[in-house]
This record gives sequence, structure tokens and C-alpha cells, in this order.
Amino acid sequence: MPKSSRKTRSVVTINDVAALAGVSPMTVSRVVNAEKNVRPAKREAVLAAVRQLNYAPNLAARSLAKAEETKIGVIYNNPSAAYLSEFLVGMLDETAGKGAQLVLVKCEAVDEPAERKAVALLLAASVTGVVLPPPLSESDVVRDILKAAGVATVAVATGKARGDLSCVRVDDNRAAFEMTQRLLELGHRRIGFITGHPNQTASAERLQGFRQAMAGAPDAQSQVVQGYFSFASGLTAAEELLDGPLPLTAIFASNDDMAAAAVSVAHRRGLDVPRDLTVVGFDDTAVATTLWPPLTTVRQPVSAMAAAAIDLLLTEIRARKDGAPPRPVDRVTPHTLIERQSSGPAPRA
Repeated sequence: MPKSSRKTRSVVTINDVAALAGVSPMTVSRVVNAEKNVRPAKREAVLAAVRQLNYAPNLAARSLAKAEETKIGVIYNNPSAAYLSEFLVGMLDETAGKGAQLVLVKCEAVDEPAERKAVALLLAASVTGVVLPPPLSESDVVRDILKAAGVATVAVATGKARGDLSCVRVDDNRAAFEMTQRLLELGHRRIGFITGHPNQTASAERLQGFRQAMAGAPDAQSQVVQGYFSFASGLTAAEELLDGPLPLTAIFASNDDMAAAAVSVAHRRGLDVPRDLTVVGFDDTAVATTLWPPLTTVRQPVSAMAAAAIDLLLTEIRARKDGAPPRPVDRVTPHTLIERQSSGPAPRA
């Protein structure tokens, strides 16, 4: 398995500005878009960072002044703050480079009334296209409204191809299968699995990949508990696993937030990770490298997937303007197993 490595980009990005200013990328976005709901001290910090780094997010848009402005909408509601932050960074960087305006709308709940309200806000903003991150990428309600309105749409991180709209995703089944195989190679035969939220097909795909790999090891045992992609749900799930009848040597959580929670529970119980318990996750978001020990995980290139979604969306928007019918594309991006210090050989009995 390759070691962790992240590319350094020569151009200044919104993430660079956020790091220098000590704020979130969302706060930078609000400042550069002249929104009012930012504290004065944070606004000054962002503006100082923008000046110091010569960050110019709207240069492309200004150079395309003669072109019609493209507004791209995003409806978001994700229990993982780490995933959402990385996704939005990818979106903001890509739209700035393409001269497009990003319109963000938060869906306050994952239910039909909230989804209809969020879509209505985007349509009122006259968006040209929409990118749907999980879990909204699975919403039939959102899809049907946008389709009826004739708005180009791309879904991100669906467990499977949707067929009716373009998707950018990883092979969740294969990725989970490979991670589970790695645990088996390390000698683990009693493995717990924390599932993702049932409202996302990626959750079922990851569970299926886990079970397929476990089926290939007749002497292995497993225990599966429900999670919801949040840190809090990971705490509950890890407690349930470690209180269960099976003395586990490894836990595979369906995202990094829940894996981080499992590490926390292990530490609280006096267990050493990975000497007593191996913990692995999925996504390779920032949380994977900010806890101790750093997390072994599946790298899902979240920022790159967001950028790919923008590229697909702009291509579809141009095709529609030329009178071509929508042709859904299923773009599967490669995943990588990243081995860090949270995994190791199974402890000897």
C-alpha cells in the first residue's frame, strides 16, 4: 500500500487563504463574495491573507465578461464536516478557474419538504446547473424537480451509476473489499464493521464489499453495527462493537469521522491503537491525519471528484445550449488504500 502523499499546487487556492487566515474555506468564500454574515475580525484576517497571497478568485470571470455568467448551484447536507469542507474546496477552486459563480444552499433536513425548499431557492437564483453531493445525490425528489425545470445536474459519490443523470464516484464495493482483504492479510480474523447512513447507496456497497472479502476467509468472524457517517454515531457504534460478544482485533468504519470516533473509544478504554486494536476508515479527509495515530483509510479523492463534477456539468450545459440531448456519464475515479499508523498485525492470542 502506498504511503500518504499530497500534491502541492503552484497556484494559490481558497484552501491556502483559509489556512493562512485561520478560518474555514466557507468563511473565505463568504468574504470574497461580499456576504455580510462574517465577523469583522475574521473578515480582516481573510482580506489580509488574500492580499498577502495575491489570491484572485474572480480573475477568470472578469476575463470572460462578454460571456453569459454561469451559476452553479450546490445543495448540501452532510453529517461529516471534514468531507463537506474538502468537497466545497474542490468546488470553489474549480468554479473560480472556470469563471463560474457558485451558489450554495443548505438543506436543513433530508426529507421531502426541506429538499423542495432548497431546490426552490436554487431555482429562484436562476442557476444554470446543479451539483449534488451526498446524501442529496441520492434524492429522487431533488432529481425530479431539477429534471422538470430543465436544469443540468451531476451527482457525486453515489454508490452506483444512476442512469438518468451524470455521476462522479468511486467503486465503493471494490474499495471496501480491498481494505478488508488488507486486514485479513494482517492476520485479523475478528473484525467489526460500522456501516454508513442507510440513505446512501455507497453505504450498502461498502458493506457488500466487506462481506464479500470476509466470505473468502472461512475462519474469520465479523460483527456489523449501524452508523450514520457522523462522529457521534461512530462513538455509539464503537461502544456497541467493543461491548459485543466477539473480541475484536480490528474495526473498519465506513468513513473517517466514525473511524476517528472508534479510535477515541479505544483510547478511553485503555486500548492501544494499533497494538490492541486496528482501526481503519474511508475517504482520507483531513481528520485522517489530524488524530493520533494517523488513520489507515481508503483515499476517495473528494476535491478532485468535486472538480470533475464541475467539468461534467459545464460540458452538459454547453451541449444543451447547442441543442444536444443530455447524455449521462458515469465517471468512476480511482481510489487508493493509504496505510498509516492506526493499523497493524493482529495481536497474538
